[in-house]
Amino acid sequence: MSAPAMAKELRHWPRLAALSLAMLLPSLGTSITNVALPTLATSFGATMADVQWVVIVYLLAVTSLIVGAGRLGDLVGRRRLLLTGMGLFSAASAICALSPGLPILISARAVQGVGGAVMMTLTVAMVGDIVPKDRTGSTMGLLGTVSAVGTALGPTLGGALISAWGWPSVFAVLAATGLAAILAGGALFPPDVKAARSSTRFDLRGLALLAISLGAFSAVFTLGGRMSGLALLGLSVVSAFGFLAFFRTEARAQAPLVRLDLLRDCTLGTGLASLMLVSAIVMATLVVGPFYLSGVLGLNPVGTGVVMSIGPAVAAVTGVPAGRLVDRTGPFPVIVGGLLAVMLGALLLTVLPGPFGAGGYAASLVVLTFGYAMFQAANMTAIMQTTASENRGVTSALVGLARNMGLIWGASAMAAVYAMGPRIAGVIGFGAGTGTGLMATFTLSAGLAGLALAAAFWVNRRA
Repeated sequence: MSAPAMAKELRHWPRLAALSLAMLLPSLGTSITNVALPTLATSFGATMADVQWVVIVYLLAVTSLIVGAGRLGDLVGRRRLLLTGMGLFSAASAICALSPGLPILISARAVQGVGGAVMMTLTVAMVGDIVPKDRTGSTMGLLGTVSAVGTALGPTLGGALISAWGWPSVFAVLAATGLAAILAGGALFPPDVKAARSSTRFDLRGLALLAISLGAFSAVFTLGGRMSGLALLGLSVVSAFGFLAFFRTEARAQAPLVRLDLLRDCTLGTGLASLMLVSAIVMATLVVGPFYLSGVLGLNPVGTGVVMSIGPAVAAVTGVPAGRLVDRTGPFPVIVGGLLAVMLGALLLTVLPGPFGAGGYAASLVVLTFGYAMFQAANMTAIMQTTASENRGVTSALVGLARNMGLIWGASAMAAVYAMGPRIAGVIGFGAGTGTGLMATFTLSAGLAGLALAAAFWVNRRA
């Protein structure tokens, strides 16, 4: 490597380290608090249904505001807004740590979710500002790895902190890490380009309609089991009409929050749809897995946790090599290979756990998660490489939105399929048995992966 090339390479890595820290925080914010819920219930004298809002409100805030954060970053500058989001996240984390009661803690978590939405969106959007186009795949793989590490590390780190210093220490660590991210980003992130601030228009009406629609959509899936039928119907109607009003507003707005013409691009539209399907499959392993491992195979909590940690660990190891492979071969072959592995892993989950127990489940999970990491790196690269600089923020936000909606759908719909497994399995010919829920869930998952694979070939043929 020549001296100028080496100097250029060394200049990228500190910026990527700062960007990775910004990606790590919202992932930790999602997973590190789950383990604190029983302690919070005891500390505040609250029910589990009450303290679960600590998790739910963060998810609702991220999902509802992620597109608005991307569009705003394109308008006011991605560096400026990303640092602001870090500041919100860090300050809200400090308030969480000092909260005297559950209502304040939940409110602060909502603000933390706003900062998380900004960070999740703009870390991906800033990749094009930091690395050359031929390094996009490697960088996307790195960010995917960091996100997986944060998700996997959260429960373990949270449990250790709570055992040593109590639940406030969980949020104190997030606040301190957020402050470190602000200092690193302020020193290393490149200045905003003028194109990012070329317009001062912002579609507030579209943002409000999208936030209301997504909030209602998320609440239907996350809270539906606790609500009356009438309330659930009302939320569903609000979500449906809100989306209709949003699309009508965007079609007429002079400076829309989401340019609908972007969705007509087959690479973007199909990539988002495929990401939603694959994210639902991955969430099924996280939601259905514990029930099967403990309820059917009889594993204790430690054994269940060990098996469930395999997925994030495989994703963490696979992300960077997958990104490098994308840079060498292009996105399409890696997308196909990843989706084939996801489909194979889902099919293996229908046959291996029965005769081989936890070992069969773990082996199937390795194949599925390996495919997911490959697909994610290649799919994100394909999307971002075809996106103009002035649209990177909103495109990155759409990627995050598709992933979150897939996770929400996977957490609810796939769990319902698992619960109805014996009935569904009988219809498709599996017969009755203790593993029929798992079979039904991942037979459906294999079909969804096949649908995404067919879409990938369709897009490649058109291209």
